[in-house]
Amino acid sequence: MEIVYASDTDVKQLFKVTSGIARPPFPDTPGRRRAMSIQTTIATAAETLPPSLARIARTIADDPTIVVDSTITEIAATCATSVASVVRFCRAIGVNGYAALRMALATELGRESAHFPASAGFGAEISAADSLREATAKVAALELLAIEETIAGVDYDVLAAAVDAVDDADRILLFGIGASGLVAADLGHKLLRIGHAAIVLTDAHEASAAAALGAKKTVAIGFSHSGTTRETLLFLQTARSAASTTIGVTGTSGSPMAAEADHALLSHAREPRLRAGAMVSRIAQLALVDCLFVGVAQKRHAHSVHALQRTADATRTLR
Repeated sequence: MEIVYASDTDVKQLFKVTSGIARPPFPDTPGRRRAMSIQTTIATAAETLPPSLARIARTIADDPTIVVDSTITEIAATCATSVASVVRFCRAIGVNGYAALRMALATELGRESAHFPASAGFGAEISAADSLREATAKVAALELLAIEETIAGVDYDVLAAAVDAVDDADRILLFGIGASGLVAADLGHKLLRIGHAAIVLTDAHEASAAAALGAKKTVAIGFSHSGTTRETLLFLQTARSAASTTIGVTGTSGSPMAAEADHALLSHAREPRLRAGAMVSRIAQLALVDCLFVGVAQKRHAHSVHALQRTADATRTLR
């Protein structure tokens, strides 16, 4: 096998040139969903790749510029792995070799540098040396990008099917663990306010018990960014066995949750290392469930507007 290396000068020059181009970071292709960025693909892949390849993914996700600055031999040494493993990693994320990965990352980092303020330090992790202004700028840039990528990557056929299922349901069960549970509560609150029987479950045993009593007119919605949370998977599996329609809100298309759900809604996010629970992925999930809610509310527009007004009036004296 012959390994072709991109010239260091060519890759670094490409990064400098594209950094100075003021243009939208993600050009649209008419009639097609926009592909995930290479950095988000790498960050997401870390959840499902074998350990040696996942180590490479995490190293690059932490500092994408390492690929621009390093040869394949150097990055293999940094990740305590072999050159062959780096090549396998490239193929696992759909890139045809390390040279293509370097060029793709250099181009993408350049575009994003032009799109986000210089103070955001885009593509770099939050560090102890960052000022408060720099750290918050990095978080804001990641959250804006997560919303853009999530909405750009929506499969509208799947979203429409999920909207129809929720609109037609007699009972809607929502469950997630940790920060995903907060997203479940947010959607449950919104659906309740337009007259849907939404039940937010906060205990794993309670969730499985409620799912077991499902029926054809029940929709079970599970939330897990990794798509591997055991309790949430059991909740969806139990609901599906009881003939309920299942919806999975997850960040990994190849995850067990995506495979288990009748309708998988995918969010895209690059989480910083310095986080307490989910940060960026939570924002991406919230954007996605807002799309689901708007779709449901639109189905009965006049009723939804009236219901929102009535519930607002009912709580006005309590504010």
